Amino acid sequence: MLASTRLAIIYAICALIAISTNIGAQDLFIRSYSGPFDILVSVVVGTGVGLVVKYILDKRYIFRFRARSVVHDARTFALYTTMGLATTVIFWGFEFGFHHVFEIKEMRYLGGVIGLAIGYLTKYRLDKRFVFCAEAR
Repeated sequence: MLASTRLAIIYAICALIAISTNIGAQDLFIRSYSGPFDILVSVVVGTGVGLVVKYILDKRYIFRFRARSVVHDARTFALYTTMGLATTVIFWGFEFGFHHVFEIKEMRYLGGVIGLAIGYLTKYRLDKRFVFCAEAR
């Protein structure tokens, strides 16, 4: 198997895990809280959970990154998070857009999954170029 094909498969598996944890965290939050801003807060919670899971998976299985120290890891995570801001706008745009148009949670989650998939494709390129590149190590 070509190395690029293997990497694409591993990346897809990592993305599916992160998407599942993101949407799962949202759903768990919504099941436990229904009040002001419940959907907004659930999306923020899911985004946070998904971000941490995706960072751990990406640095270990995709980029084989080893931080020199806790400070180095924190700086890398901060840069990783910064690169994710634009892709988060894509994800949130799809999720909230589907929520607005269809007004049911299943379609909101579908919008979230589509937005995350598009965002992760973009994020891989940003992370490879700016976060986990040789200069950043």
